[in-house]
Amino acid sequence: MRTDNEALVAYLGDPQRAVAAYWELLRRKGDAVGAIRAGLSHESAAVREGCCRLLDHLVDTESMGQLITMADDPDARVRIAAFHALACDRCKDDACAPGADRVLEPALLHLASDPDPQVRSRAAELVGKFARTDARAVAALQVSHRQDPSPAVRKKAGWYIPGGAVYERTGPRASR
Repeated sequence: MRTDNEALVAYLGDPQRAVAAYWELLRRKGDAVGAIRAGLSHESAAVREGCCRLLDHLVDTESMGQLITMADDPDARVRIAAFHALACDRCKDDACAPGADRVLEPALLHLASDPDPQVRSRAAELVGKFARTDARAVAALQVSHRQDPSPAVRKKAGWYIPGGAVYERTGPRASR
């Protein structure tokens, strides 16, 4: 079995080898990022999804544009992984999260019209990051909260609007 970075990325598409390849690529950190970025254009959706999941932990400024592009992948699993990676700050070391200028438009588009409810749910998380700073985010979340066909998406959108659990929990603390 080959163990170079490119081979490990390809193994992400093999159910027998995917888990071991994922952990080895994650262990290699920056040494593997070039191969992981290249894997975002792999023919296998499983490889592209695995690369998005890896970039959730290993993202750098050079990878951010490619990760944003993956939000438009034809495969819903890839879009879900891309939106998670863009919204999740917990998984990243010291990479800064992308700003609204780069990610809000794609997130708004997918929240409103993606055919997959799990993608819309992940898009709601990303849109929710900007609910305190961008009126478009609040408006889109309110529409989704009222009208999305999926109860799970309606519920998640409600978490991020004013009065919602996440919105209230993440706001500035009142001084005593």
